[in-house]
Amino acid sequence: MKLVIVSGLSGSGKSIALDTLEDCGYYCIDNLPVALLQNFIDHVMLEDNRETYKKTAIGIDARNQTEKLAAFPEILESIRHKGVDCQVVYMQAEEKIILKRYSETRRRHPLTTAQRPLREALNIEQDVLRPVAAHADVVIDTSYTHYHQLRDLLKNRLGEKGKNNLSILFQSFGFKYGIPLDADFVFDARSLPNPYWVQELRGLNGQDQPVIDFLRHETVVSEFLQDISGFIERWAPRFESDNRSYLTIAIGCTGGQHRSVFLVEELGKHFRGIIPNVIVRHREMR
Repeated sequence: MKLVIVSGLSGSGKSIALDTLEDCGYYCIDNLPVALLQNFIDHVMLEDNRETYKKTAIGIDARNQTEKLAAFPEILESIRHKGVDCQVVYMQAEEKIILKRYSETRRRHPLTTAQRPLREALNIEQDVLRPVAAHADVVIDTSYTHYHQLRDLLKNRLGEKGKNNLSILFQSFGFKYGIPLDADFVFDARSLPNPYWVQELRGLNGQDQPVIDFLRHETVVSEFLQDISGFIERWAPRFESDNRSYLTIAIGCTGGQHRSVFLVEELGKHFRGIIPNVIVRHREMR
């Protein structure tokens, strides 16, 4: 049972941190009131046997009542005594940097009011969050880190670096019905031998054994598969290192029934032995 509590100054990157943890398989809750934290641990994480909550990340910010945040050290100790592996991540940045970020995004700081300017709100926020900051296991200063650096830094500090989080969708389609608009890469299989022109194969599809046997015996089909596999094996790690979570590979033939279906099935089988998160879809087969 693993719990990561993410807190820190507004504008320091807490949303990016929670998004990163969600990509790493955490169930994420933003701005949970501190008063509900123990109830969530007791009645959800510890009582619910589903895998959903085995890795949970909770965002806590200064919108909590001051007296509730003051009790954070006792709540944290109680959680750890229950056997939950709990880490507290506190994020901060230089005042001038946060002021600049707010001026660029034109977002409103949660503690500003008509009578309270941004700089004063930042000072109050630091005071309110002091009990959390004092018990942080990981402190991250984001003053001079960009988006990808922050994600990498967080993964490294929490031991999530190097875990394969890329999900690849292999999708077959028919060019006669249009190219999938969400595809990252599109490969055209219309130059390959077409089972449609074999009378006994016409009514079948790329999942049927006679079609599979027909295409597997064609050397050019094997070469096509090898080329696409080699391309993906080479470039998928680059996408993942750039913090991409999803990659869609679309394979098209004329009608989306024979060649593209066979190729997508073969690619799915091949990459399931390499990448854990592989999905196969056939757009024209319903």
